[in-house]
Amino acid sequence: MNELRPPGTLGAALLVARKDLAIEFRTRTAFLSALVFAVLALCIFYFAWDGSIVSPTELAPGVLWVVLAFSALLGLQRSFGIEEHDRGIDALLVSPVSRESIYVGKAIGNFVFLCAIQVVTMPALALFYNVRGGRPLLLVAGIVLLAVLGIVAVGTLFSAMAVNTRMAELLLPMLSLPFFVPVLMSGAQAATRVLQGRPVAEVAPLLKLLVAFDIVFLFACTVAFPYTLDE
Repeated sequence: MNELRPPGTLGAALLVARKDLAIEFRTRTAFLSALVFAVLALCIFYFAWDGSIVSPTELAPGVLWVVLAFSALLGLQRSFGIEEHDRGIDALLVSPVSRESIYVGKAIGNFVFLCAIQVVTMPALALFYNVRGGRPLLLVAGIVLLAVLGIVAVGTLFSAMAVNTRMAELLLPMLSLPFFVPVLMSGAQAATRVLQGRPVAEVAPLLKLLVAFDIVFLFACTVAFPYTLDE
């Protein structure tokens, strides 16, 4: 008889991500909450600002990154929150998979979750704020993907740290937002220049910063994650 072998790191990570996404697909609570928040924020900013002073197109990049930051926090909060029911995290810890694969799986699930939110947010942004479609919008979408990867890398780690505390809803933003600042600032500046029709060469240094942030924090958070689960 062939012995059953535990999956490798990537295989186990995909199983964890699949489990999280299946739970979210059945309940849709976090997704709908983040989606309603994103669309409502777009509407509020649109009607709150005087278009004769600041045009909607100039306002669009800032609104996009505010919506991204706070919808990310809503999604990251549920990442380990879903494990609290029946102590699912204990089952993950005693399973024959590495703790690094748990982190990678959670990060993949969070990345897919936030990308799904942006699939709705980006067209809504273009509609409300008169953003040109085509190449500029595709470039902004690429910048958003790089930013989402960095946000997920950091946020998944802090979500694991905050979930067992009494004030997890407050602690997660306090821990995460300072680390989100480089991503949000670089992404907002890059998106603004793209929408203004600036040459791609002007955006390249900001993109390099986003890529460097993603690589460094994905590696660092993967290494640090196992220690966050120790009692």
